[in-house]
Amino acid sequence: MESAEEPERQRRIIVAASQALAAARRGDEDEAVGQLIDFVADSADEHTDVRELVLLLFAECSTMVTELSLGGATPVRMQVFDADGQEVPIDKADPPVRTAVRTLLAEVHGDPDAAREQVEIALTNATPEDIATVLIQALRWTIRLATECVERSLPVPEWVADAIEP
Repeated sequence: MESAEEPERQRRIIVAASQALAAARRGDEDEAVGQLIDFVADSADEHTDVRELVLLLFAECSTMVTELSLGGATPVRMQVFDADGQEVPIDKADPPVRTAVRTLLAEVHGDPDAAREQVEIALTNATPEDIATVLIQALRWTIRLATECVERSLPVPEWVADAIEP
């Protein structure tokens, strides 16, 4: 049974994610991270709220990957780049980027438990900077995928579409 707090928690998570998406869309990743830090600071259960926020972003990304695939577009390709802009294999990427890729792949392949496990590992073992990197990666992918879906007249969650409007 869902507790009475859950709808309010979900609303707060969506508002925080939306505000961070809007800041990232404007190119202000520092502001996006600041929005998320404020959200966590105001949280009664920081660990759960951060986990659910990350999982929400990756779940929305997964849904949009599916929409793009069904929309007849070229399949979505996961690419990871190093600091010099060179593509690197996923297993050679920095740990927070590997976590982000593995989380998204788990969601895309319909395994939310594996996605949750990846996020839990990150939250348990990663530094705050690494967690911020995972969040920024999730925001970037959400923006890119949503923009592509909008351009192809494919569905995008309303709260995401509102956040990425120019």
